[in-house]
Amino acid sequence: MSFFGELYLRSTQPFLSPEITAREVAYLERCFTGLALPGPVVDLGCGHGRHAAPLNTSGALAGRVVGMELDTYSLSHRAPGFPAVQGDLRALPFQSGSLAGAYAWYSTLFAFSEMEHRVILREVARCLRPGALLVLHTVPCERLSEQPDAVFQRTLPDGSLLEEESHYDPDTGTDHGRRRLTLPDGRVLSGVYTIRYYPLAELAQLLESTGLAAKWVHGGLEGEPLSSTATDLIVGAELRHG
Repeated sequence: MSFFGELYLRSTQPFLSPEITAREVAYLERCFTGLALPGPVVDLGCGHGRHAAPLNTSGALAGRVVGMELDTYSLSHRAPGFPAVQGDLRALPFQSGSLAGAYAWYSTLFAFSEMEHRVILREVARCLRPGALLVLHTVPCERLSEQPDAVFQRTLPDGSLLEEESHYDPDTGTDHGRRRLTLPDGRVLSGVYTIRYYPLAELAQLLESTGLAAKWVHGGLEGEPLSSTATDLIVGAELRHG
């Protein structure tokens, strides 16, 4: 089965508290405050819309957020309060130059092959208007290098048993994982994932090669600079001029 579907939604929701979501939403709102361009701001890989719903309901982006998600299960369980379309990151269902902004959280854009990552970012660049903002969230690869092997097991609040193991290869910058969720009724959901974690210099080069340019880099939700102890790698990018 697909990793990014019922398995992902059921196994991650218990760990995404309202407080975590509120902090991430507040950060994104600050990023897009003052965006003068008309047009929608797209949540790329919106899942069930925990960011898109509150951002579209009030604040700087009220009425402007559109979710985009490939997974049917996530779309059918999305929070109310925002429009959404089904689509593939590798072939975005938006007209060229139609978006005022976009954002992607939790390495959403980097769960594909190296070639596909370029395709995705070129698609984003195609859809953005000049002056539009793209916000990318991922994790510093240095954090994974400190603990390349991880094993996790926990019983979730609904009684499901979550089991996961992963291995990060520093030579390729790729994390390979396997997740298994045993539901209280005995049904088992399982899947594998591969996520590429780029060092900042490589990420900046990737953006440049696809028509984008990094404007700023943050190492956390308070806008702090990237450091060796940073928990996040967040990049704000725009279309490269010329």
